[in-house]
Amino acid sequence: MKKFALAAVAAAAALGAGVAQAYTVGTFQNGVVVPNVIHNGAADTTAVGLINQAATVVPVFWTFFNQNSGHVTDGCFPMTPKDYQPFVWSSMSGLGLEGVRGYLVFAVGLTPAGITTANACAAANSAGINAASNQISANAFQVDTVNKDLAFVPVIDGPLAIAGDLSTMGPASLTAVGGARAVPAGPSVVPMFSMRYYIDGAAGGNDTRIVVWSTGSHAGTHTVNMYDDAQNRKSVNFKLNFAELDWFDPETIAGRPASFVDGFIEWMPVAALPADYVPAGGAGSLFALGGSAFTYSLISAPAFGAVQTVLGAHN
Repeated sequence: MKKFALAAVAAAAALGAGVAQAYTVGTFQNGVVVPNVIHNGAADTTAVGLINQAATVVPVFWTFFNQNSGHVTDGCFPMTPKDYQPFVWSSMSGLGLEGVRGYLVFAVGLTPAGITTANACAAANSAGINAASNQISANAFQVDTVNKDLAFVPVIDGPLAIAGDLSTMGPASLTAVGGARAVPAGPSVVPMFSMRYYIDGAAGGNDTRIVVWSTGSHAGTHTVNMYDDAQNRKSVNFKLNFAELDWFDPETIAGRPASFVDGFIEWMPVAALPADYVPAGGAGSLFALGGSAFTYSLISAPAFGAVQTVLGAHN
């Protein structure tokens, strides 16, 4: 437990030390991404809170994408200056989405002269994303009332790069997110993610789920280096089945030494295109297109009493 706590602090310090290519959270931009969203009714749902710091009424267009970045549903709501807007996914999703995992994009639309709460969500205001940066911010949690747990869900800040109309976004609409790690359109400058795990090989014990989100398809089998807490290394593989949002369980990695229960996995998204890569939803691969990527670990352990969120450090 002590080693885990120290490693978590070190990872947070590493994220705060960098400026170029660092994750950006907690700022006001023209939009945000909530990278991991799901509900199983009101007792287990993702809850988002948004703040508007723009000097005018803004239309906030939102879209829910599935794990392959396919459009599922969308909507819009106006926000007045200094407004706070709760957004509870189980209430906003509509019918038939219980148990469907995906991600949410919130984007500020156009704000012409004379905009009011009554006309903010007019079709004309969805024609493009707002160019101003100081607009909205958000935070999110996974609320589990049965287990009395409130897990932090990282919200990725913009600025968002979106092609086309905000009300008809598709798999190729969101091309980059400023708050995520930029991924080049080739292997010349490869980012390295260090993704934490804390496991024990036992059901219901210490468990980790590593979440991977990107704007380009990462589906396929990835060969990576896995390290324990004594600097020992083993080359292993993990598979991502979905294009733009997926997670995997380090405990199930074939070939993992039994003693590897506390450490990190190094992942280079564009080091090589997975041999079994299959493009999904027209989004293209990270290797071919570049874009943005973001990782974090959800770690649960009986000693914690709650799910802990650890951002994946990168360089």
